[in-house]
Amino acid sequence: MNSDWQWVQLGEISEVISKGTTPTTHGVAFLDSGIPFLRAEDVVGGAVDVNSVKYYIDEKTHNKLLSRSQLQPGDFLITIAGSLGRVGYVPLNAPPLNCNQAVAFVRLKPNTIDLNFLLYVFQYEGITKSLLDVQKVGTIGNLNLEQIRDFQIPLPPLTEQKRIASLLARADRLRGLRRAAREQCDSLLQSVFLEMFGDAKYDVQEFKGVIKIDRTAANEDDIKILPYVGLEDVEKDTGDFAKEYRPIPQSMLATNYKFTPSHVLYGKLRPYLNKVVMPSFSGVCTTEILPLLPIKGKTNKAYLWAYLRSKKFVDWASNNVSGANLPRLSPELLGDYLLPVPPLALQDEFARVVARVESLRARMDESARQGEALFQSLLAESFG
Repeated sequence: MNSDWQWVQLGEISEVISKGTTPTTHGVAFLDSGIPFLRAEDVVGGAVDVNSVKYYIDEKTHNKLLSRSQLQPGDFLITIAGSLGRVGYVPLNAPPLNCNQAVAFVRLKPNTIDLNFLLYVFQYEGITKSLLDVQKVGTIGNLNLEQIRDFQIPLPPLTEQKRIASLLARADRLRGLRRAAREQCDSLLQSVFLEMFGDAKYDVQEFKGVIKIDRTAANEDDIKILPYVGLEDVEKDTGDFAKEYRPIPQSMLATNYKFTPSHVLYGKLRPYLNKVVMPSFSGVCTTEILPLLPIKGKTNKAYLWAYLRSKKFVDWASNNVSGANLPRLSPELLGDYLLPVPPLALQDEFARVVARVESLRARMDESARQGEALFQSLLAESFG
């Protein structure tokens, strides 16, 4: 860092640092409309999207009971409970807002620090690690206001702050565009699936007649050498593995199922999460995942993968679970499901589309990784 930079505590450059409370603890219920009430889930980086807020309070509660946590345009927001350290800010054109105790708000002194510069400071792990590592005994999993006030950040001259924020914003937009392009691939596949199979009427067959629900138990050698897939390793809704997933073996004492690249992996626990993936490798998986093997000559895995992710099937599965705390779709019930079976030639045509889009998505994944690497390197160059 340059010699004209200094380290300051967040409290030194702030007029107010406080947090909210939950009105229901005072016997006040949430409403369907009124004053938007922010929770940690609403703080996801950048300006808060007021239109996506799900909870509201009335004006009396806002002005009296929760007057301490009335938010103002430009307030900097930090999540201090649950998922720690996410940041955002109240947009300058925001209506009256309030927040709960999982959100700390920082009212910055005018002409001291650029709001966007501060957002990027909090995205650099080399700085925020010190904050996340100082959780007090007795508040594990939470941050308190004292820690927020004492948190030290680098503070260059205001003109330098704006220059850095502008540079990082351009890199941030680039990585955002690359992520959005990648997400469009999945939307394209869903659209093609609906266009090819959505309105047509096909013969239906029992699921177990065209798909093998393959609960072959993995042996000790399989578990030692084959990659493991847990339910947490599959993203919800995307039809893909989690970004951080790495196909490596794990020593698991519990029973596991064995799968191959010919299978589709279907998460039976909480099926509304829509966790379905086509593996490209052999491995073992938790019993909360069902390996499904299309029977040759009747169905293919691309069609099965897409159908299991369709709204029609997700809704059916979600409404046919058993178990209140851990809702699961039973393999027996799945086996009795009446699956529309289009002509195999049409399924194969769809599979070719999937293969082309997956190839495109792989290239976009690499482009997204490059965009992320560029952004992270600029963060390190700016603040490291």
